[in-house]
Amino acid sequence: MNIGGRYSKALGIDLSSGRGEEAFKWLLAAVLFGTRISWKIAERTWRRFEAHDVLTPDAALKAGWKGLVAILDEGGYARYDFKTATKLIELSENLKQHYAGDINRLHLDAGNAMDLEKRLAALAKGIGPVTIEIFLREMRGVWEKAEPLPSEKTMMAA
Repeated sequence: MNIGGRYSKALGIDLSSGRGEEAFKWLLAAVLFGTRISWKIAERTWRRFEAHDVLTPDAALKAGWKGLVAILDEGGYARYDFKTATKLIELSENLKQHYAGDINRLHLDAGNAMDLEKRLAALAKGIGPVTIEIFLREMRGVWEKAEPLPSEKTMMAA
C-alpha cells in the first residue's frame, strides 16, 4: 500500500498530464485493485500488463481474452482471471464503441458527477462502487466531475 501518496504515481501513471492514455492506465489499475485480492498481487499484475504493453483498449482487445488471462495469471491474479479478462474485454469494447476509445471523452460526455459514475459502471459488468471510488479518487483535480461519493466505510470512519 502507498500510504500518503498517489497509487497512480507509484505505478508510473501521470494523471496530471490529462492525457486519456494515462487515465485509461489508471482505470485498468483501478479494475485490478478494485477486486477482493491483495494490493501486492494487484500491483504485481499491473506490472505484468505494463511489461506486455497492454495499456490501451486496443492492446487489450488485440491480446484477446486468452492473452489477458495469461497476463493476469502471471501476476498471480489466478482466482479472478477469467472474470477480470471478460471485464477488461467488455470495458475496452464499450470504450471504443461509445467513446472512440478515449476515456476522457466519457468524462466530457457526462453531465455531472453522478452521470460520470453511471457511465463508468456501464463500461463493463463488475465495475462497481469500489473500483469507481478508487479510480475517481485520483482523478480529482484532473477531471472536474470526479467527485465520487464517499463509500459506506469512509462515512463510518468519518
